[in-house]
Parts: sequence; C-alpha cells; structure tokens
Amino acid sequence: MREEAGGVDFGGHVPWGQRWAARASLAAAAAAVLLPVLVGGVTGLLLMLAGTAGLGVTAAALWWALSRRGPVRVAATVLAVATPAAVVALFAVTFLWALLVSPALWGVAVWCGRYALRSAGEHTPRMRERTVPSPRKPFLIMNPRSGDGKVERFGLKEKAEALGAEVVLLDPAEEQDVTALAQAAVRRGADLLGAAGGDGTQALVAAVAAEHGLPFLVISAGTRNHFAMDLGLDREDPAAGLDALVDGVELRVDLGFASGHPFVNNASFGAYAAVIQNPAYRGDKVGTALDMLPDLLTRQDGPRLTARLRGAPAEAAALHDPHAVLVSNNPYRRGDPLGLGRRDRLDTGTLGVLGVRVDSAVEAAALLLDPQPAGLTIAAAREVVVDADQSVIEVGIDGEAHVLTTPVHCRIARRVLRVRVPRQRPGVPEPPPRMNWRRVRKLAASVGRTAVPRRMRG
Repeated sequence: MREEAGGVDFGGHVPWGQRWAARASLAAAAAAVLLPVLVGGVTGLLLMLAGTAGLGVTAAALWWALSRRGPVRVAATVLAVATPAAVVALFAVTFLWALLVSPALWGVAVWCGRYALRSAGEHTPRMRERTVPSPRKPFLIMNPRSGDGKVERFGLKEKAEALGAEVVLLDPAEEQDVTALAQAAVRRGADLLGAAGGDGTQALVAAVAAEHGLPFLVISAGTRNHFAMDLGLDREDPAAGLDALVDGVELRVDLGFASGHPFVNNASFGAYAAVIQNPAYRGDKVGTALDMLPDLLTRQDGPRLTARLRGAPAEAAALHDPHAVLVSNNPYRRGDPLGLGRRDRLDTGTLGVLGVRVDSAVEAAALLLDPQPAGLTIAAAREVVVDADQSVIEVGIDGEAHVLTTPVHCRIARRVLRVRVPRQRPGVPEPPPRMNWRRVRKLAASVGRTAVPRRMRG
C-alpha cells in the first residue's frame, strides 16, 4: 500500500539525506521532551510532572481571573503569574542547562523535519500572480485615524497623488459612507480602488471593487493589518504598498460575507463581539473587557449561540452553546506555533471556523493539556450559519461592531477580488512546508527507497 504526502508517493526510493533528516527530527524532538527524565532520573520525571501541572494551574487561574471579580480575581491573577514563574525557577535551579538545550533541540527538530518534507515535495504553494498594466485613474480612500495616524506620518496622501491617484481623506470629525465614496468613484471612471486603513475599511472598499470587477489596492495603514500581512505586504512601511501603482502584480483572492457584510479577515460572535460593542472599548480596551467578561463567561449575559457548518466533516458539523465563534476568510494556519494567526492562502474558497466553549477552570486547563479538548473546535466549511436565542446578536466584522438579525449566514465568494500588490514585497519568501509529524515518521521509517514525485510517474 502506498502512502502519499503532499504529492509524493512513498512507493519509490527515499534518498538517504531525506530519510536521515526525518530521523534526526524525531530524535531531536524526543530528546527535547525526555532530556530532563533521561538525565535527572526521578527528579527529572518529577520536574516534568510539575511543569505539566503548572500549565493546568495557570490555565485554571486565568479562567478565574477573567470570570470573577474582586478578591478572587486578584488572587487568581497572582496565581496565574506566580505559577509559571515558580516552574521556570524550579527548572533553573535544578536543570538550568535543560532550559537552554531543550528549546535548541526543538529548533533542530523543526528545521530537520521541514527539510525532509521539502525534499519529499511537501510545500505550501503560493497564490498565483498575474502581471497587469498600471491603472490610469486610481482612486484611494484614506482614514487618518487608523494606526495612530499612519496616513500623515508616512505622507501617504502626498505620495499617492504624486503617482497620479485621486485621494479622499476621511474627515475624523464626522462619519462618512466609505461604500458610497467608492461607488461614486466608479461612476466617475476609476479603474482601481484602494484603501489606507484597518481591515474594516479595507473590506468595504474591497466589496465595491469586487462588485465592479476592478482591482483593489491594500495600503497597510491600520493597527494590525492581518489582511496585508497575509498578502505579504510590508506593514512597517505602508507607503511601500503604493509601488503597486507602477510595478504591480495581481492576486485573485476570496472575500467573506456575514449576512451581506463583507470581511477580509474574520467575523466574530460571542464574548469578543459583545465587548467591542461597548462605547468605552475604544478608550479602554483592557478595562472594558475585564468588566464585561465575568458576566459573559458565566453566561449571565449574552446570547446562547449555535453554529451550523456546511461542507465540514461530520464531527464538526455543529457548535452548541460556544462562548465564542470566529469565522475567517480562509482558515488560519494550525499545528505550527510560529505561524499562528496567519493564513497560508486567501484563495481556497473555504471559511475557517474556530469555536471555544469553556465553562469551568477544569475545562480551561483541558485546553492546554488535552491534545483534543472538547471545548475547542477547529474546522473549515463552505458556509456557516450562526443562530441564537435572540432575534439580534452582536457581531465583530473585521474588528468593527455590528448588530445583525439572526440567523447570520456566513459565506465566501471565491477569487472575486482582484488585489493589486507590489511585485517586490517582504512577506513572500518561499513558504516552509507545514510541520506534519506523521509524515516525518513515515519518511524516517522508509528504508532504501527513493521519493518519486507523482508528476514523474506513469
């Protein structure tokens, strides 16, 4: 029987370098885990148990700190800080060298594993780029409030106008209809629409561009700019995005919708969505969240949610009574701690779904200690329908607060958005293969065989 991994058929011969890289990866990973036990004996085993217990206690303490008020919150916060500090101090006193060697071994394990997978043909493909002519009448909307004033600090308006773009600067003193501004520009003959601001502003302009089949330019002038990051743009230099006006390529990417409201990053339901509705949130994010979370987490406030996933595996077809649901425009990377919060592709035509339900400190600890915690659902779906025991619910769409009628239908429109990006951008080196320990074990177990890519067979 043949085992395939990312386009590679293990029915052929596996080169010795690839085979031994996989073995070195597994050996380094095992050494990183077992080092304290092998060297320290019973003491090392007790330290491992203490570290595991410390993780559980820390997670439980964090739950109490978020879900309680008053003296209980204070005590839980102290416990959440003191427990990991005590575990690290215990390791430092007993096996200081292990604290230094174990992370290095994990680094070796990941590097060797990725080398073996890359040699086996495992890779994360890039989105296809298309060479396109420069626009004649680009139109850009810029939000001077985004990113603590990045539009002004980087001189984005002046630089864009010097490249021939018409720029509208939003007035901080009044609310303006971004969609209407973009639609009016289309009627005047604009052949490219763009936005300098956060993901919420980006999504509104992107929806108009997709509706009219026009290219869309992303300028990373927001605070976090997740969409720009996953496009490979330079978030530290928003002006670099303007290079796409003169030397750009085009990517076809997906656009998400929550009951007709577009999103380029995600739509959130539950606790976070309720917190950002509070008018005090913009001025005091942490204080507002700490004030509201006890009632939300203990279900004294907020809706009781249900999410139905269409086109998902049967075991993840529904989420019942979660505290939070996050629906993303393409799934976030998982299984790789270095890549959490990123999306490898934006053109798969699939929604990512993350659901969390934690009703006790024990369940909070299970999120860290259980390899497959019952309170965590990670899935992908073509459509997600979020319902509740209320006629309307709060929804955070790309970080912006909305109130929508239930049920809320989330869908994804595949490759409807023509995104114009600079030809040269820092975030698009050859992406490393995803770490897949099962496939690494298969490669390590192969003896005297050579990997033959599928395209070379037959």
